[in-house]
Amino acid sequence: MALETNLENNKGSKEFENLLKEDFKKRDLKEGGIAKATVSEIGKKYVFVDLKAKSEGIIPVEEFKIAKELDSLKVGSKIEVYVERIEGFNLELVVSREKARRMNSWKKMEKAFNDQEEVEGIITNRVKGGMVVNIDSCLCFLPGSQIDTKPLRNSEIDDLINTPLKFMCVKMDKVRGNIVVSRRAILEKTRNQDLKNILSKIKEGDIVDGKVKSILDWGAFIDLSGADALLHCSDLSYSRVKKPSDLLSVGETIKVKIIKIDKETSRISCGVKQMHPDPYENLDKKYKVGDIVTGTVTRNLEYGSFIRISEGLEGLVHSSELDWTKKNISPSKVLSPSQEIKVKIMEIDPEKRRISLSYKAVLGNPWDKLVKESPVGSVVNAKVKNITDFGVFLSIGNSGLNGLLHYKDISWEEREEDLKKYKKNDTVKTKIIEIDREKEKIRLSVRQLENDPFDYFKNRKNGEVITAKVQSVIKNGIKVSPGNDDKLQILIKKSNLAKEPENCRPEVFNPGNKVDCMIVDLEFDKRKVNLSIKELEIQNEKRDIKKFGKDGSKSGAVLGDILGKVFSSKKKKK
Repeated sequence: MALETNLENNKGSKEFENLLKEDFKKRDLKEGGIAKATVSEIGKKYVFVDLKAKSEGIIPVEEFKIAKELDSLKVGSKIEVYVERIEGFNLELVVSREKARRMNSWKKMEKAFNDQEEVEGIITNRVKGGMVVNIDSCLCFLPGSQIDTKPLRNSEIDDLINTPLKFMCVKMDKVRGNIVVSRRAILEKTRNQDLKNILSKIKEGDIVDGKVKSILDWGAFIDLSGADALLHCSDLSYSRVKKPSDLLSVGETIKVKIIKIDKETSRISCGVKQMHPDPYENLDKKYKVGDIVTGTVTRNLEYGSFIRISEGLEGLVHSSELDWTKKNISPSKVLSPSQEIKVKIMEIDPEKRRISLSYKAVLGNPWDKLVKESPVGSVVNAKVKNITDFGVFLSIGNSGLNGLLHYKDISWEEREEDLKKYKKNDTVKTKIIEIDREKEKIRLSVRQLENDPFDYFKNRKNGEVITAKVQSVIKNGIKVSPGNDDKLQILIKKSNLAKEPENCRPEVFNPGNKVDCMIVDLEFDKRKVNLSIKELEIQNEKRDIKKFGKDGSKSGAVLGDILGKVFSSKKKKK
């Protein structure tokens, strides 16, 4: 009996097990799959769900908070869960709501990737290299280069966080479970569509309204109702444009002319100056070289100032044409922007689109005025501007011109120490002795206001004997002053002090002594003269020889011998 009972029990348990397996098959419960469940209880930490299994599934409340489902969740609500294990460590049913959502989202993303469909998601936070996007509880990566078609500032990126946006799935890795999305692809797609619509409506030569989108160093991008057009700085104005930001501002609406449409690249080029006539056409009929015109200073640069003489037409006043006296003066020290001035046209080059102007030409040449009012020989008052090692630079009256007073032109003595008596801003009475307009040089003299002591030699000639006063004794000779004027001092070299070399000793002379000397090598026009005692002795000796004979010229001759010869010559004559 006992054996029969055990056999019946075993038979019953197998039947029950088979029935249970059949029941599970009908419920479609398999590990790694998604099943439908009914919420049976909502607790503070867990949510219990009924899958008609041995036990209920337990899901943490946090999984419902992620997708913000907890507020709408009620007992009896039907939800989908992911079956991780039918029997866990404690023989319980292990399920997950979050993984079910992820699996569904992955399937949707996979379909969107294959069909290249747009999906909607929210940027949740920043990560290294990009952003995290939540698309139906599926976390995707958005690279920084795929956020927009142009670089964005941090504030602009922050405005995109927690905002529903459209994305395109561009990469999926099932092994790692990674998904890469792009917002840029959506923007480019929209832009390309807008560009096609705009290109179908415009053509080259059309004048349209556009908004300045961005400004660069070499131009600006203009938004033509969704299509970007390039406005190069060379197409802004016929005048030179240093920076586009000087003429444009972001957000400004301007009129532009379509100058080129590249059908292959769909690039649009536009211009502003093309809407106006070229001012260089027929320029020779309007302006000629030598004309004096009125213009407005537009800007100052290091090398000159640009002057607008008519709309869209500018000329350059080089720094050398700003002032007659100051060659390298800074333009900003002479002219200021918006100043209206008169200029003279010096050159017109239509091929190079260049006009050269002169500002100083209309001010009057101070050299002409100086030559007319104060020619060479005039006595003028001048102010000391600068003192150098070789002379003094003086500003002549109100002419603005400077002249040089060399130290040799201060006094007839030609001493460098004379420079010490001048100080800056001192007023000096001087004489103009040379004006060189080509080299723009003026030579001045103070000593010519006095009588020239060299006039002593005016009516004299070589070979004439004069008496001079010894002024000083130096190593290589003596300095003497002819006549009664001590200002003129002439050096008699040591070799010219005596006929015999042993007698050429400067120390035998004393200042104040009077000496006789002969004029040799006189060049009055060049103010050159040489004096020689030696030559005087030679000439005296020749005269004595001629008169008394050769013995009479010897220094040791006896007076009686000389007189005897004289008397004997007289007797012969009688």
